[in-house]
Amino acid sequence: YNRGQEALRFWEAAASTKSLKDPLETIAKKPDLLVTIVTTRRGEGRDYHYLLQVAQQLKSLLKACGDKPCAEVMLCDVESGPTLNEDALLLEKQFLVVRRSPDERWQGRDVPNIFEKEKRDYVFCLRKGWNLMRPKNVVVLEDDALPLTDFFPAVKNLLSRRFALDTLYIKLYHPERLQRYWNPEPYRILEWIGLGLFGATILFLFLSHYTPLSFTMSPPHFLFLALYVMAVAELIGRHYLLEIRRLSPQLYAVCPATECCTPAMLYPGNASIRVAEYLDQAACAQGNAKDMVLYKIARSRPGEKAHSVEPNLIKHIGAFSSVRTNPVQP
Repeated sequence: YNRGQEALRFWEAAASTKSLKDPLETIAKKPDLLVTIVTTRRGEGRDYHYLLQVAQQLKSLLKACGDKPCAEVMLCDVESGPTLNEDALLLEKQFLVVRRSPDERWQGRDVPNIFEKEKRDYVFCLRKGWNLMRPKNVVVLEDDALPLTDFFPAVKNLLSRRFALDTLYIKLYHPERLQRYWNPEPYRILEWIGLGLFGATILFLFLSHYTPLSFTMSPPHFLFLALYVMAVAELIGRHYLLEIRRLSPQLYAVCPATECCTPAMLYPGNASIRVAEYLDQAACAQGNAKDMVLYKIARSRPGEKAHSVEPNLIKHIGAFSSVRTNPVQP
């Protein structure tokens, strides 16, 4: 709440300063990277001002890029109700804000469910960004996805790797609770076993050289040490161990994407417009939201691949969903 109020005061002060140019006049055509923030007015959690927090963080990160901007930023306001999205209005002098025209809102008024609406809003934002700027690469953030300080260096490094050329999307966030070693993904089990074997070897060398007691290694001893290291690693939490990789963008790990979730997505090259076309062909509903649809597309379409980066490049700050029912406040 406090961060939201601080961001509100920051942008209110910025709005009082006259802007010399319209944001549409200052954006670069064909930027190396376009960051699109999909936003809507939230019925709950308005005082947290998630969008304003994300915009403030992006402004700070862009300022650190130096003379050459890291990216262009576009806000895609998909609010369709009679009440305006006040936070998006507050940012109009600072960023390009796009919305549906009255005709587009009228044509899209009949939506079977909230998940289909979320998908159509997402497709609209993908197409709008592509048509306006023809960006070389696109990042799409939901308005409660707060970029971390290493966001732009890590994204730049990901795009420089060869695998990105043949990738439909790269997930920049996966919930920490789903990043544990005790997980169905085979590569994590192998990683866990490898860590146990490596740790057991280090412990054996330490015990044999730096303890006064004689220590003879046997297979049961080695197995015990490996299981001990694996148990300690799981208790600490894999997502905490992943933080070591933040020492350098080159250390970020890339792994196969899983189903959940889409608060932060990187679309290399023209992948954003391909994703828009794929999503147009699918119908979303409860149990088949856009994250599941994207995952199925990447697995079923020949030549399309999906990846996820670890550790996360954003922090998911939203406590209130604009799609699902929120818990009743005490």
